[in-house]
Amino acid sequence: MKFTIYGSGCAKCKQLTANAEDAAKAKGIDYDIEKVTDTNAIIDAGIMRTPALAIDDEIVIEGKVANADEIQKLLA
Repeated sequence: MKFTIYGSGCAKCKQLTANAEDAAKAKGIDYDIEKVTDTNAIIDAGIMRTPALAIDDEIVIEGKVANADEIQKLLA
C-alpha cells in the first residue's frame, strides 16, 4: 500500500504522516510513504487544501489532519 502525503512539511503534515503510519501498523499492512512538498505537484494532483492524504494514488483526505482511527476506516 502506498500513502502519499501532500503538504509543505509543516507540523500538520508530519502529524498526518504519523497517523497514517499508526493506522497501517494497527491493521498490519505493509506500506510505503511518499511526501510531496512541491507546490506545483500538489496543484497538479488537484489538491486545493493541505495537508492531504492519498492511498494508492486516490485522494481520500484533504485540508485536515485525520486521526489514526479515521484512516483505519479508509483502509477497511
